[in-house]
Amino acid sequence: MAGIKALISLSFGGAIGLMFLMLGCALPVYNAYWPLFLLFFYILCPIPYCISRRVVDDSDSASNACKELAIFMTTGIVVSAFGLPVIFARALVIEWGACALVLTGNIVIFATILGFFLVFGSNDDFSWQQW
Repeated sequence: MAGIKALISLSFGGAIGLMFLMLGCALPVYNAYWPLFLLFFYILCPIPYCISRRVVDDSDSASNACKELAIFMTTGIVVSAFGLPVIFARALVIEWGACALVLTGNIVIFATILGFFLVFGSNDDFSWQQW
């Protein structure tokens, strides 16, 4: 039952994060949909780590280059997702208020993605690898 509560809370967090992203785009004051390009970063973020989890055997406790490369690529994607709205705001493509809403949505969505991997990342019988 704890897995269902975690799944419901993670979906609620994702919905709140997407709400902040949509508010940064669709409010009549801002009315610019350029921040929706961040959806690509949200989709790309977990892919390197998922691939490395499939490739790497976790039996050894030593550092693994494939896993570290995946974490490095994921970090680059997350930093780019935080940098893009700031660049848009500096170039006056979007307003600074929209940038703040989008950055708030980024924090919530990336925390939700991290929470998903923390909750479902273990190799127990309620794992995301079974999906």
